Amino acid sequence: MKVIEHYQKATEPLISFEIIPPKRGSSIKPVFEALDKINKFHPPFIDVTSHAAEAYYEELSDGTVKRHIKRKRPGTIGLCAAIKHRYGVDPVPHVICKGFTKEETEDALIELNYLGIHNVLAVRGDDHVAPKPIAKDRTVNEYAIDLVKQVKSMNKGQYLEKLFDAEPTDFCVGVGGYPEKHFEAPNLDWDLKRLKEKVDAGADYIVTQLFFDNQVYFDFVKKCRDIGIQVPIIPGLKVLTTANHITSLPKSFFINIPSALSEEVSRNPERAREIGIEWATMQAKDLLDNGVCGLHFYIMTNPSPAVEVIEKLPLATKHCK
Repeated sequence: MKVIEHYQKATEPLISFEIIPPKRGSSIKPVFEALDKINKFHPPFIDVTSHAAEAYYEELSDGTVKRHIKRKRPGTIGLCAAIKHRYGVDPVPHVICKGFTKEETEDALIELNYLGIHNVLAVRGDDHVAPKPIAKDRTVNEYAIDLVKQVKSMNKGQYLEKLFDAEPTDFCVGVGGYPEKHFEAPNLDWDLKRLKEKVDAGADYIVTQLFFDNQVYFDFVKKCRDIGIQVPIIPGLKVLTTANHITSLPKSFFINIPSALSEEVSRNPERAREIGIEWATMQAKDLLDNGVCGLHFYIMTNPSPAVEVIEKLPLATKHCK
């Protein structure tokens, strides 16, 4: 079932998750163990991130710098197939611009379509991917809106080259939203206009970047509605679990940590996980009290903190507005 269909049919708030594939050469067993822990909450869908090859640099003792290529995490499509057929949950693979040509994107979408996977999240991807030579007859998607347009074209049966008896695909397309604006945007209004362009191009729903201040989310939703964005906007949450998160999360995700949270963790670093769970629980309850129809938890490889939060929520007493 499509993500938007899950929300249209929901009578109580939905709980969804985002995970990452195992590292290159690692076992998939820990991923299945994580999925076993969250499956009891009957998630309607689970996002699976996608990663291109990354470039990084090493400064050598002689003062020179050596460039290395860190190969991508494999298995997004395979993991999505396992989620669908082993757990009966709709997977949402991330489709990214960086590191992939339009031809490679089309190939991946065709494979997903063969597997009966009909949800994707279109995102640009990180800027630190390893560039690779692109043949003159091949093109790339520069921005997420270009991915949205490519997927929606395939939904109309329009492929990059004319294919004999090619059938239209039927993908539901999600995109990312940034309540505190994308770090490259000059301001939030400019960022909202770009988001509306993605929705106008065919995006079916929005899932937000993580945030720790609910008012930021509420203001973001209001501004989206004010400019005509009417698709579902799913709040994304991450549980703070270490004192280092106070500085590492803003650095990695370009978000703000509320003073009340950062000060409490700074005073009691040994209790960071407990404080983070209490904060996320407060956030989740407030979001539910204000009528959100779902919560999306970024768990990566560790579901335990999110599980503790969810178990404290009175989900059965909430109803979607």
